[in-house]
Amino acid sequence: MKTGFDDLDERDRRVIRRIAERVHITKNINREFGDTRTFGQRLADQVAEFGGSWLFIIISLVFLAFWTFGNTLALGSHAFDPYPYIFLNLLLSMLAALQAPIIMMSQNRQAAKDRLAAANDYEVNLKAELEIMGLHEKLDDIRTAQLKELLKTQEEQIAILARMVAKLDA
Repeated sequence: MKTGFDDLDERDRRVIRRIAERVHITKNINREFGDTRTFGQRLADQVAEFGGSWLFIIISLVFLAFWTFGNTLALGSHAFDPYPYIFLNLLLSMLAALQAPIIMMSQNRQAAKDRLAAANDYEVNLKAELEIMGLHEKLDDIRTAQLKELLKTQEEQIAILARMVAKLDA
């Protein structure tokens, strides 16, 4: 706070302006960030949410179990993908090739959201710190005024006592 207003970066100047204008600085990051998502971004978030769930893992395990059981025991010599399940490997590779970038898109959006939340937290913390500094200054001013008043009262009492002592000595 030893620098001038013009030497501050834009974010710090914005915080100081909001303090001066007595305006709230907090934002609902979820609402602000969620309202601007495109269809593709919403789809990527849903795919990432499902792909990282226990339901997806359970469905995958059940599918793999049926695939291997069906192509090994049930169909026997008429299996369309016998062991070592090359077609299954192809399907799983294609799923991974599509799912990985979609999940990365969702993670990139979450990282951007986290950066926005961190910037908002910084502004809120800076405003709180400046407000606390202002309160400390006000308390110091009140204490100083009270001490001056107390000192003045004590000086008046000393003067009264000095006059009383002078009258007693006279």
